[in-house]
Amino acid sequence: MSPIRHVAHGRPFDTTLAGEALPGQWRYSSRLGLVLSGGGARGAYQVGVVAGLAERLPGLEFPILTGVSAGAINTAYLAAHRGPLRSAVEGLAGEWRRLTSDQVYTVRPARMTRSALHWLWQGVTQQKRGPATVRGLVDTAPLRAFLENCLDMKGIDANVAIGRLRAVALTAVSYASGQAVTFVHGDRDGVLWTRSQRSAVRTPLTLDHVMASAAVPIVFPAIKMGEEFYGDGGIGALAPLSPAIRLGARGIVAVSTAAATAEAPAGLHSYPTVAEVVGLLFRAIFVDALETDAERLERVNRLLATLPEGTAAPDGLKPVELLVIKPSRNLSQMAGGRESLLPPAMRQIVRAFGGARINASEFLAYLLFHPEYTSPLAEIGYEDVGAQWPAIEQFFERLERRG
Repeated sequence: MSPIRHVAHGRPFDTTLAGEALPGQWRYSSRLGLVLSGGGARGAYQVGVVAGLAERLPGLEFPILTGVSAGAINTAYLAAHRGPLRSAVEGLAGEWRRLTSDQVYTVRPARMTRSALHWLWQGVTQQKRGPATVRGLVDTAPLRAFLENCLDMKGIDANVAIGRLRAVALTAVSYASGQAVTFVHGDRDGVLWTRSQRSAVRTPLTLDHVMASAAVPIVFPAIKMGEEFYGDGGIGALAPLSPAIRLGARGIVAVSTAAATAEAPAGLHSYPTVAEVVGLLFRAIFVDALETDAERLERVNRLLATLPEGTAAPDGLKPVELLVIKPSRNLSQMAGGRESLLPPAMRQIVRAFGGARINASEFLAYLLFHPEYTSPLAEIGYEDVGAQWPAIEQFFERLERRG
């Protein structure tokens, strides 16, 4: 008999694998990681996925949490919530249901106009009064205020103390060095790392780390921490699974915001707009890196499986079970034609950038924080857990056998 007994129609079910187990009762529990990628407003999909997992696996916890960009916000909430995963994700879902674009950013037309005139004046007069800078198209003060009200970062230490959380890590990129810096809270005995263009620093996480990891380049302003400015962690996260692995994860659930089967975009019959180009760059930064890293990890696992029994793996490599949950629908295309849900000033910018065109939906999906868009994404995430349950079930069974 399977160690997991499924009950149809999406109702919660008892499991001999999960049961009402407390963290530590599963052989693999202290080595289970959750990796949440970027995607702007599409981060709502991640909430639906985690809610579906928590409902179907009572007692489930992710002691190792890592995230970048929008995934960093979700990660920080789950890590800081003083309660089990199921209540944490219920609270997170409630925050997403009330989140709108004006609670994330504010467009300052006067500031943008001044900057444009400043650049124009320098170009005409050839007078240089310091380099031109772009402090983001929008002001993210509303997002900081929103997160201050719903995040209790001190809860991370409380969860570490009781053993619910082993470590949480958020990644941001330094604009000074170009390095992807992973800020690690917890796992005091763990070994940090320095690799080409990426490193780790142990530090108590603050709201600044969350804001920095989610500071989408050009659109959101960079965040200053210490003597450096930091931006969205997805920029330099060439190996987004690596932080979880280096923190000791032997099994990883990664939630992507890219559809499992890509739909062919409409053909371009005119020169691509700014929104179409930026959307393509965002996809390469935040989505394609996870896909590539997952393929790399699977290759390493297959290589290790070919080693003769008793043969030591090179560099201390160990197999890591990986489950990537992807949306069954194209979440970006669902944003197409919904620019009317944006605040008026942002709507004008998006339209000026060509964001109303169908191929610009990737760009629009990053900005469209509105329940009419995000709530259906969370529902899709929840339903995808049920639809992909056979693969999810097999993943947890493999972890239990491995121990």
